[in-house]
Amino acid sequence: MSKIIALAGKGGVGKTTVSALLIRQFAKNGISPILAIDADPNSNLGETLGLAVEKTVGDVREGYMKDPQQVPSGMDKINYLEMMMNQGLIEEKDFDLMVMGRQEGQGCYCMVNNILNKFMEELEVNYKYLLVDNEAGMEHLSRRTSGRVDMLIMVTDYALRGLRAVKRIKEMLPELKLDVKNIGLVVNRAPEKLNAKFLEEVEEIGVPIICIIPEDNTLLDFDMERKSFMDLPDDCLSVLKLDELMKETIIS
Repeated sequence: MSKIIALAGKGGVGKTTVSALLIRQFAKNGISPILAIDADPNSNLGETLGLAVEKTVGDVREGYMKDPQQVPSGMDKINYLEMMMNQGLIEEKDFDLMVMGRQEGQGCYCMVNNILNKFMEELEVNYKYLLVDNEAGMEHLSRRTSGRVDMLIMVTDYALRGLRAVKRIKEMLPELKLDVKNIGLVVNRAPEKLNAKFLEEVEEIGVPIICIIPEDNTLLDFDMERKSFMDLPDDCLSVLKLDELMKETIIS
């Protein structure tokens, strides 16, 4: 059974950055096979990993909804949609990437979503780890998986707004019917010392800090130059911090 690692938090706090760094560390530690799922409609995990995303699950879903008659003669719609979704799977040496893409438009998507859920269930069994980069509402986890999450990583930047989003997401978990086994907080773009007010808020939320990632100019340089985070140097501050997280929390 795959181990599911999910990331959640307010937009702009660095979930995708942390996701890309974790994928890099999986690869460096020789842990495979890994399936990365970009479940944020503002999809940019592929770009961070140096990949061109040509087709998303959302594209497949919308294409079918616009023209259900496009299914080739002699092929049933289930096999057709699964074939098209497979074409959207980006296969790399160290990991595979599936991008969910756009959200649903108007109309009834029940049939397409049932096929999608079945396809994802069959796909997941082929991987040791699933890493899911979520939108803040965590819709993908509540609708596209069995509801089991082995490690939920909440990401915030060094701001109370980010922490309060973490609090709201934590409060949503029961209504989403997610079975979360472990939960931890990653503080991104943090100063050397976290102030007392910030730490008080963390304690009130009740999610332990499992990793503090400092401001890292190397990440900014890679982003500006559109370099893949897979090529980050081993002595990069963020890489070193994520390596600690991997060894102490995820693969311990």
